[in-house]
Amino acid sequence: MTTTNFQEPRLRQRGRASVNFLTEVARHMGPFTQQVNADIAKAGITPETLPDDLGERHNHIESALADSDAYAMQLLLGDWHGRRHGEVCTQAYDEIAADVAESVAAAEHGPASLTLNPDAKWPEYWEGVNFHRTTNGWTGHEMQGVIHGEIVHKRMVAKLFPGGIFKQRRAVAAMAPRDKYERILEVGTSSGHYTVALEETYPDAKITGIDMSAQMLRHAFRVANANGWDWDLHQMAGEDTSFADGSFDLVTSFIILHEMPADAIAKLFAEALRVLEPGGDMVMSDVTRFADLDKLAAWKADRGATYGGEPHWRESAQLDFAQMALDAGFATARAEGIYPHVLIASKAK
Repeated sequence: MTTTNFQEPRLRQRGRASVNFLTEVARHMGPFTQQVNADIAKAGITPETLPDDLGERHNHIESALADSDAYAMQLLLGDWHGRRHGEVCTQAYDEIAADVAESVAAAEHGPASLTLNPDAKWPEYWEGVNFHRTTNGWTGHEMQGVIHGEIVHKRMVAKLFPGGIFKQRRAVAAMAPRDKYERILEVGTSSGHYTVALEETYPDAKITGIDMSAQMLRHAFRVANANGWDWDLHQMAGEDTSFADGSFDLVTSFIILHEMPADAIAKLFAEALRVLEPGGDMVMSDVTRFADLDKLAAWKADRGATYGGEPHWRESAQLDFAQMALDAGFATARAEGIYPHVLIASKAK
């Protein structure tokens, strides 16, 4: 039996070929996209001619593209890729489960801490939702964290995403107003990619991470132990933590807000304000605001989110985060950037 590290594991031939094939399918969607854009232009559709309402806009463009073979193929391949990517990456992991068992077991011990809450009742917006069209969401497989963090992201998404997804995480971490923080709370730790960026940017800080998925937190826990980091991880919702008032000097997240409805985001900002010390900072990044796009580009983003398994994207992408932070009680707030779109807010001293 070949022993391999659970971080960026070596896939078997079948799993590697399947993951690579899916990646190449997505990579070569360009010609279809170009033809769809040409068909949209041929139909006389411009941002200026589109309805303000997104639902009406969708119906208008769908009707205009009813006879577009390129659009039909784009939807077919996009739907197939969305349904299959999680299944293929899960199968690829299952083939190597025995190979990584030793390194997984070793990473269960180390300086990090993990507190799970198996009896918690989670918000309706999260419970049972297949985010990213991942079967059973972030809880569908015992090793979902490895599958998502080490295979889906590192072997597929990273090859398709412009600008480097891990560079983006480090860039957002560095946007916080101070050079040093002592106590950082990360909301939506997931498989730990942004947590690594925070660790690298603020090596002297004590990092606490929270997430609702035990499977994703377990992977972050192993990553921390394998690297000798003392992360303190808890299974809880960001809008309802059990931390004391003023526990942190930075509360931050990386592109999770679009997986929450508006009322939950408002509660999250209020909770961040509560757990921040006076003068503490909040840095929250998310997807591009529809207000920063023309009507056609916003429709494309909305359509991609709809077919990509993002039920809250449309609502979230229309929010003014800076105003929401001020409404929550932050003394200052500004939002900048296209993707990621980053909110930087500070609590009064």
